[in-house]
Amino acid sequence: MKQISSARVTSGDTAYRHDIVTGTHHLVADEPTDAGGADAGPAPYDLLLSSLGACTAITLRMYAERKQWPLGTLRVELQLFKNKEGETRIDRQLISEDSTLDEAQWQRLLEIAEKTPVTLTLKSGVPIQTRRGQTAAISGAS
Repeated sequence: MKQISSARVTSGDTAYRHDIVTGTHHLVADEPTDAGGADAGPAPYDLLLSSLGACTAITLRMYAERKQWPLGTLRVELQLFKNKEGETRIDRQLISEDSTLDEAQWQRLLEIAEKTPVTLTLKSGVPIQTRRGQTAAISGAS
C-alpha cells in the first residue's frame, strides 16, 4: 500500500489538549470544558466531521469547475449522531444559496458526494492496526 497521509499527535501540558502535526500544518485538539478539557481546539469528532466536510466541498468544487457549473459558495453542514445502542450516523447537507444549478445538476453533486475519498473511507470501515512504537535512543546513556 502507498501512504497518502500521516499525522503525529502529542499530549500537551493541560488535561486533554493535544498538538497535531500533519505535513506542514499544526493543529490543536481538545475536549470541551464540560468534558474536562480547556476547549483549546476542536474535539476529535469535530475534526472527523471537518475532514469529511472539507473533502466533500473540495471534491464538489473540483467537479463543478470541470463541468463549468456555477456552484457559487458551497457550504457543507454536518452532524454526528450516536444512540445508546452504539449506532452512529452522520447527516450531511449541501447548501449553496447563490448557485444557479438545476435539479439534475444537484442530484449529480449528491451522487458525487457519496463517492468522495473520505466518505468512501468512512463507509468502508477501514481496519486500524495499533502497535507499540519504538522510542528514540538517548545518546550517551549508560
